[in-house]
Amino acid sequence: MSNDLILEDNGRMTRVESILVSQPKPVDEKSPYYTLAEKYNIKIDFRPFIKIDPVEIKEFRKQKVNFLDFTAVIFTSRNAVDHFFRLASQSKVEIPTDMKYFCISEQTANYLQKYIVIRKRKIFTGHRTAKDLIEVLKKHKSEKYIFPCSDIRKNDIPNFLEENEYTYKEAIIYRTVASDLSDLADVNYDIIAFFSPSGITSLFDNFPDFKQNKTRIAAFGPTTSKAVKEANLILDIQAPLPNAPSMTGALELYIKKANGIS
Repeated sequence: MSNDLILEDNGRMTRVESILVSQPKPVDEKSPYYTLAEKYNIKIDFRPFIKIDPVEIKEFRKQKVNFLDFTAVIFTSRNAVDHFFRLASQSKVEIPTDMKYFCISEQTANYLQKYIVIRKRKIFTGHRTAKDLIEVLKKHKSEKYIFPCSDIRKNDIPNFLEENEYTYKEAIIYRTVASDLSDLADVNYDIIAFFSPSGITSLFDNFPDFKQNKTRIAAFGPTTSKAVKEANLILDIQAPLPNAPSMTGALELYIKKANGIS
């Protein structure tokens, strides 16, 4: 598939000089975003559109979840890891050494070492997506699963567990809420990059009368892309692409075409 087929010029493909990434600023100096900014002399700012609020122990107890009732945990994010172990500590529960961990990616699995000695645990990982992890779960139907998550989460894994009659319980351990973006009211960017439907929700929570005008919208993943379209916004850049598996890769393809760089 050629870049021309992916990046159709609908009359909106004007020069890019500034990008707002709706995520925290990378701590790694070698982040591809910094490389992109330097390579094409573009201003890239970072601002999380959503924030995580912990579910406090008193509220969590109302869910009547006992960590020791389960033999396996499903983790789909680092936030889930952090708040699972936070609540376990606050509940004065020591997670058994034979607990199994099913992680959506190797990054999430490696993050477990913040709390446990991972070489002594049974850890199973997907490649990157919920679909990948479901393929792993299919081989372990006999476990009793706990699925710690946000109040806003994708349906893929819970639907799979429910439809296939797995023993599991969902536990809401943190909430995803809109950040205060009021200081951005008079700031304009050529591109805003989104990574979740919650980011789109936050945009309109902060700016109910938001008009896209010439601002290009980039979205990572099918659910984010769907949220963009459902909000009646124009989706200009969709990632991942066949030849650009990351947001930065998709942005670079767009910048090169929009800025006339061969």
